[in-house]
Amino acid sequence: MAHHVFITGGGTGIGLATARALAPTGARFTLVGRDGARAASAAEEFENAQGLSCDVADEASVAAAFIAARDRYGPIDILINNAGITPSAPLDRMDLSMWNQTLAINLTGAFLCSRAALEDMYHKKWGRIVNVASIAGLQGAAYISAYCASKHGMIGMTRALAKEAARKGVTVNAICPGYVETDIVTRAAENIASKTKLSEDEAKASLYAKNPQGRLITADEVASAIAWLCSDGAAATNGAAIPMSGGEV
Repeated sequence: MAHHVFITGGGTGIGLATARALAPTGARFTLVGRDGARAASAAEEFENAQGLSCDVADEASVAAAFIAARDRYGPIDILINNAGITPSAPLDRMDLSMWNQTLAINLTGAFLCSRAALEDMYHKKWGRIVNVASIAGLQGAAYISAYCASKHGMIGMTRALAKEAARKGVTVNAICPGYVETDIVTRAAENIASKTKLSEDEAKASLYAKNPQGRLITADEVASAIAWLCSDGAAATNGAAIPMSGGEV
């Protein structure tokens, strides 16, 4: 039977690319995002998919989304925790609301969704959880201390849950890309350009200057790695944090 795949941040970027990568397997999709209309529009691309509004940082919203997902396509087999934000500020100028919101969406959201999906996976004795982390979860970077903290936390949670789930047929892994060619990077470049003398192109180039390949990672490349982690061929890969940064990490 085709797997039911639940993807947060599923309306665009890595989330949507992942759905496209898994579509040839015949999977059924629940794509969720804060912008429910965008998620619904993305879902129209696939034969068996629905798009829902969901605030992953809100426990009640997550619970409602999982109920709606199961009502339509049954138990969750695969969870892709992709929702995230990337605010930036020097730590001494960062307000508490920015810190809390970043951890709530990037880390607590992954916790809430993982907890919601595990009941189905444990019952079936099969499941895949893939957390979209970042090389910022493997090393530090200036001006994104909240983001780094959230992604380090996500990788720690990945490794801990992988130990818990290992004998229950469930694998839990993290993908750690460098800067990916998505709307988030475009907005980051615009933000840099607005605060410096750099053009948007120069600002974007500054983001991937440390990548030995001298380029941004594509969403399709990340999605391809995620699709492999969801396959039966990746059954022995558990608790991994896989860098995708052209050799930067």
